[in-house]
Amino acid sequence: MLTTHSLRWLRALFLAALLPASLPQAQAQNDGKPQLGLPRVTLSAGMHRIDAQVAAQPEQRQIGLMHRREMPVHEGMLFVFEQPATQCFWMRNTLIPLTAAFVADDGRIVNLVDMQPLSEASHCSTEPVRYVLEMNQGWFAKRRITAGFKLAGPPFGQR
Repeated sequence: MLTTHSLRWLRALFLAALLPASLPQAQAQNDGKPQLGLPRVTLSAGMHRIDAQVAAQPEQRQIGLMHRREMPVHEGMLFVFEQPATQCFWMRNTLIPLTAAFVADDGRIVNLVDMQPLSEASHCSTEPVRYVLEMNQGWFAKRRITAGFKLAGPPFGQR
């Protein structure tokens, strides 16, 4: 059952998908500038709030957190894919160490991987997922958040 909050989230995601994204984002990748103007969503991990930029377009997902020199502690990026699949990430042109949480549709963290800056090593989900949440490396560990933990927020049908 879709709640009003879920419908707002789906509408925002749909509108973001309609935005002409290719020129500015392709330019950001080529110019070495981070993409900072993406839509945002508030997620929670227990009592911890996360302010996540939403990368829903292929061009947005391709750039991700590239070219950033820092990221505030409570911020991250939520990558949204059209359907669950094995998702693999690397750190090309990414300057800060990150942890990727591969997240199922219900908000359950499937697996977590630490990723090193500027590495082209591939890090993949252990099962098909639609969401990947990248946070500063150590954010999950410091809060004792491991695989199996459930995140909450509009993408996962919860407030």
